[in-house]
Amino acid sequence: MKQSTLITKTRKDVSAQEQSINAQLLERAGFISKLMAGVFTYLPLGYRVLTKIEDIVRESMDELGAQEMLMPSLQPKEPWSITGRWDTVDILYKVKAGDKDLCLGPTHEEVITPLVVHYISSYKDLPKSVYQIQTKFRNEARPKSGLLRGREFRMKDLYSFHATQEDLDAYYVLVKDTYIRIFERCGLGDITYFTYAAGGTFSKYSHEFQTLSAHGEDTIFVCKPCKIAINHEIIKELSACPECKSTHLEEHKSIEVGNIFKLSNKFSKPFKLAYRDKEDKEHEVMMGCYGIGTSRLIGALVEALHDDKGMIWPDAVAPYQIHLLSFAKNAETQEKAHALYKHLQGNGYEVLYDDRDVRPGQKFADADLIGLPVRIVISDKTVEQDVVEFKQRTEKDPVLYTRQELEIALAKTLNIVKR
Repeated sequence: MKQSTLITKTRKDVSAQEQSINAQLLERAGFISKLMAGVFTYLPLGYRVLTKIEDIVRESMDELGAQEMLMPSLQPKEPWSITGRWDTVDILYKVKAGDKDLCLGPTHEEVITPLVVHYISSYKDLPKSVYQIQTKFRNEARPKSGLLRGREFRMKDLYSFHATQEDLDAYYVLVKDTYIRIFERCGLGDITYFTYAAGGTFSKYSHEFQTLSAHGEDTIFVCKPCKIAINHEIIKELSACPECKSTHLEEHKSIEVGNIFKLSNKFSKPFKLAYRDKEDKEHEVMMGCYGIGTSRLIGALVEALHDDKGMIWPDAVAPYQIHLLSFAKNAETQEKAHALYKHLQGNGYEVLYDDRDVRPGQKFADADLIGLPVRIVISDKTVEQDVVEFKQRTEKDPVLYTRQELEIALAKTLNIVKR
């Protein structure tokens, strides 16, 4: 992509109302645009990040054996009344269609459960799991923190159906392990913890995945050797690490990026979701639900991975892998810069080519703000020396490489992604 053709431009400042780091940096860099409180447009760079995150999530769900589907966002009142949640869920967006009461879905238990009643009736039909990646709506009273607390957001929700509690328990562990791999692939593995949290009416505990961030809204207590944490809501009840029983827990601020619940018969009971066993006896289906906020992950990545110059994107989710900056004053350098751009693309690398006619200082500042994993500079001087300037976003100083050395450095630094 030639940067001169991007619809967006970087900005020096954003509204003083945007106090969160992720909102400031993402808006300044042209990744998102705020339409109103808690509602954002994903601009081309931001949408590429969102798509890469959702591709990772989708691949992981498919490997788990779950089947992808897509359910409506607009939901009728009736199933919510059956579960008793129409009047108790305070973040429901309720709308009218004539004399009919509807809501915009914040979650989909009230849709998926009565749906699968038509397809599950025997033990032979179990287990099953389905998921979707979809836009959700929650009527947050005080949306804030950029993409971390919104009224409209993207989410992957997975629902599983089991004949027994034991089968649900086993699947729950599989999802947990899958989630850990997802956050590792997205670049947050070292600072994301499997966290015990209040379970509500579903079970004694639910579990969250919390990413450490000094500006997070949650507080967790971490056992680093076990990669386990406890949400502050239950620290009195669970004051030691559930794994090693250590009481040496470190307090940290964090951002919730995922959660998993054992629903058991919470929703199968009101919707009469049941199956018959080998002896033709009827049993309620056991359920689990598992969520990842894919747009929230963007905000968490920025909050966790940035410096005073801008964002620092991991290779797997960066909008582009390489930022190629051209400082060409003569035709030969321009030709070599364009040839290098085409060569890198032809070898499978994703390249943002800054071909703009702007001051060098602006190009460097924009490159740091946008935060791609690798920056390559080609100029009249580097062409004379038959080298290019290479710098990783996480490193302080650039180095000069010959073309052969550049190929080796890129192969070591980046994963080639064919798209």
